[in-house]
Amino acid sequence: MSDDNAALAGCSFSIHPMSDNFVELITKAIDKTDTSKTWTQTDKVSTIVRGRMAHVLDVSQSVLAHTAQSGKHVAFHATYSVGCPGDTKGHSYMAESDELMNISANKRLSLDVAAKFALYPMDGGDYMDTIYEQIENMKSFGVKVTPTHYETRLDGNSHDIFKGLHSVFQKTKEAGSNHTVMTVSISANSPT
Repeated sequence: MSDDNAALAGCSFSIHPMSDNFVELITKAIDKTDTSKTWTQTDKVSTIVRGRMAHVLDVSQSVLAHTAQSGKHVAFHATYSVGCPGDTKGHSYMAESDELMNISANKRLSLDVAAKFALYPMDGGDYMDTIYEQIENMKSFGVKVTPTHYETRLDGNSHDIFKGLHSVFQKTKEAGSNHTVMTVSISANSPT
């Protein structure tokens, strides 16, 4: 997952384990995640991760995977951005290597999830063609893709979904989007 022509990427995510000990589950998941290649900050509402696109996705996937290992129903909501003109924190992490720090755990801890994502290419390119192309691109990762209003439904293995999301994000940038935003909602261990 190399980031050619790397631009600073970021993510703000919130994770909600359906459990009385949600604080412990979240803090343990963050502690088990290697964030050394990203600028990371957690507050009472969310966690912000900044750095290279691959590392931002790697960290957010790891926190989700570690939290879901509890077996509890977990809801994950994230907004990813690359190329935001106002984003400056995290530039020092752009020189990091391509080696993903959580890839082994993410593969080992992957699970079947239901997700929805929406893609917003801004400032360049024909955005609707780009969106439709990237929805099709998700299918190449072995993910079930279903159209729905305002988002696209994804069902499959969490590792495959995150690989697909990385590809979608990268290809949208390569298609001419100078600033791209992607929202993602994931449900793991749902009792329904």
